[in-house]
Amino acid sequence: QVQLVESGGGLVQAGGSLRLSCAASGRSFSSYTMGWFRQAPGKERMSVAAINWSGGITYYADSVKGRFTISRDNAKNTVYLQMNSLKPEDTAVYYCAAIRGSVLSSVKEYGYWGQGTQVTVSS
Repeated sequence: QVQLVESGGGLVQAGGSLRLSCAASGRSFSSYTMGWFRQAPGKERMSVAAINWSGGITYYADSVKGRFTISRDNAKNTVYLQMNSLKPEDTAVYYCAAIRGSVLSSVKEYGYWGQGTQVTVSS
């Protein structure tokens, strides 16, 4: 069992940066693969990035490669999403999630979710 709380969202101009954090509580955080997802109004939830237990394996959606970086600090029970060169198309609610599985796991396979944090990128 793990509880997740996202923070760091907000309003930023195109080209700017934000750093999202996801604080976890519960046992065995370091054993979970962690993912970031986003959902825009009227759209389905889509994967953005994922990172395995050690941080040695990562996944990025093509739309964010080279701009976003996922990382984790197991000592702090926290996963981060550094978002650079933000575009209006990045506007969405961002969720973190946890799974005992691979970084290629689908959205339906993730068992634990945070409440989401809004990211809005203006033109």
